[in-house]
Amino acid sequence: MRKGVLETVISGSSARSSHAQVVDEMGRAIVVGTFPVGSILPGDPELAARFKVSRTVLREAMKTLAAKGLVVPRARIGTRVTARSQWNLFDADVLAWHFHKGVDEAFLHDLSEIRLAFEPHAAALAARHATEAEIATMMRLAVAMGSPDHTAETLAMADLRFHIAVAEASGNPFMRTVGSLIEAALVGIFKLSSPAAGQDKINAVSRSHIRIVERISLRDEAGARAAMEAVIRVAREKIRIALDAEDHSEAT
Repeated sequence: MRKGVLETVISGSSARSSHAQVVDEMGRAIVVGTFPVGSILPGDPELAARFKVSRTVLREAMKTLAAKGLVVPRARIGTRVTARSQWNLFDADVLAWHFHKGVDEAFLHDLSEIRLAFEPHAAALAARHATEAEIATMMRLAVAMGSPDHTAETLAMADLRFHIAVAEASGNPFMRTVGSLIEAALVGIFKLSSPAAGQDKINAVSRSHIRIVERISLRDEAGARAAMEAVIRVAREKIRIALDAEDHSEAT
């Protein structure tokens, strides 16, 4: 199974098939600007030699990058890097490459804005549609977030599982497709601040997520929406504080 954004960042590794390696290295190079927007990529013979792969593998990799919106082939010209506005930011790989590059406050703020557009409504839909079994699962996940055994890594993964469960419980299949955005936002929190810095903070994270489930279990759509919005806003504030601290330390 393919690793998600968060697991890849935590482990520091990704898939290593020949195809995956070419896609990953070329994708990163495009996102960081080694191959600038508008430039023409090196030809097939040069890239095949660089990666030590067949032209067939290389062409399949280019098709994958094209599907992600990063490149477009042009007859008699070559493969051109597209404008950033064409890149599919819902794609888990594209998001992971942005985190490899290093993201700024604006990028993370935009992610939180998208979460605020989708996740509170997902929680409201879950209050309307979730089965008792789904509610029990969400409560189990929320309570488990308070475990004293959590590291920053395990708490981040527990957080992700909870938010994906809410999206799935919404009953709207499109909500599940925003999972990569949720995951990317949690990567930002994970990389900038340790959510597991002290049991009090772990307990606070757990309680805030339990409140979401409590509102869902009461079929309180407005309450579920508000509880989810509060969690996302707290996460956004954590990012702002962490970035301010980084700026201060660099200035001194």
